[in-house]
Amino acid sequence: MPTLYTAITNHGFGHATRTAAVLADLQQRSPDIKLIIATTAPLWLLEEYIAGDFVYHPQVFDVGVIQFDSLVTDQEATFAAWQKIYEQQADLITEEVRFLQENKVDLIFGDIPPMLTEIAKAAQIPCWMAGNFGWDFIYRDWGGKYAELADRLSETYSYCDRLFRLPFAEPMTSFPNIQNVGLTGAKPNHSPEYLREKFDLDGDRPTALLTFGGLSLQSIPYQNLFKFPDWQFITFDRCAPDLPNLTKANCDRLRPVDLMVICDRVVTKPGYGTLAEALRVGVPVVCLTREGFLEAETLIAGVKNYSEHLIISPQEFYEGDWSFLNATFLSPDSTKVKKLDMHGEETINQAILDYFA
Repeated sequence: MPTLYTAITNHGFGHATRTAAVLADLQQRSPDIKLIIATTAPLWLLEEYIAGDFVYHPQVFDVGVIQFDSLVTDQEATFAAWQKIYEQQADLITEEVRFLQENKVDLIFGDIPPMLTEIAKAAQIPCWMAGNFGWDFIYRDWGGKYAELADRLSETYSYCDRLFRLPFAEPMTSFPNIQNVGLTGAKPNHSPEYLREKFDLDGDRPTALLTFGGLSLQSIPYQNLFKFPDWQFITFDRCAPDLPNLTKANCDRLRPVDLMVICDRVVTKPGYGTLAEALRVGVPVVCLTREGFLEAETLIAGVKNYSEHLIISPQEFYEGDWSFLNATFLSPDSTKVKKLDMHGEETINQAILDYFA
């Protein structure tokens, strides 16, 4: 039985869901592959994407960015957390090498913890990664004491044997062997008819999905929904108020991509997973800008190039009257849309299957 060990960066839900979507496709293609997933993302989240068996291995190899919510970062807490990781790194590597050997792991795959390459090198197992940015890219933009950390992570990433570079990426020049692939993401599980009947939604009314990642936002101004009584809104926010035109979809293992098939637009923050799935489904995007997280610039550039879109500021979202809901979408660059590969998981998984053959 070939064994694939996958480690996922501990930052929000986006890395976990996009990687789980790739692994779900791999499992469908080859059910005999043993999947081990190292992450502290919730088990229930992975199970929403992966139907078959896998080994859940809760482990922390990196920090990502510590955040107050899906838009606001805490740089000081992030740096302190990295210092703690480095204090434990030698023991972590020793412990994980032993785990890899005990489980007879054949290939390591990551999104995109830097330490994973050092673990792989110590275990003498090939390490492949997939992503649209490295953490060195994020930290280098912060400057100051983060410059040394960024340099250290760049060197660590250089040990990676193969990178599948996703769309909307920074150059990722730290990686020596890069293969560009298409968008990755999950496929919707339900028909529009089923969802409209389940939630008693009208197919003739405009419908907007409000989704802001696993950390959500601190204070979504739901009072603005009263200004749009003819609209239907859908949220995964369990703390949202009970409003006549707001549907809470926290049930039956539903995911944002499942609801996109009945929506006229998705209102979201810059996040690869949501934007990639919206593009694959073909639903227009209203995307907030985000300061202090450089990946947002590459994602928003991708939205402008490939999707019908509106880009709004956090001030427009928090303090405005939400007139953006009635604004005309801007069109994507039609010459680029035709070239965008929508099936990156197929390329990644074929490479994995070829390796195991």
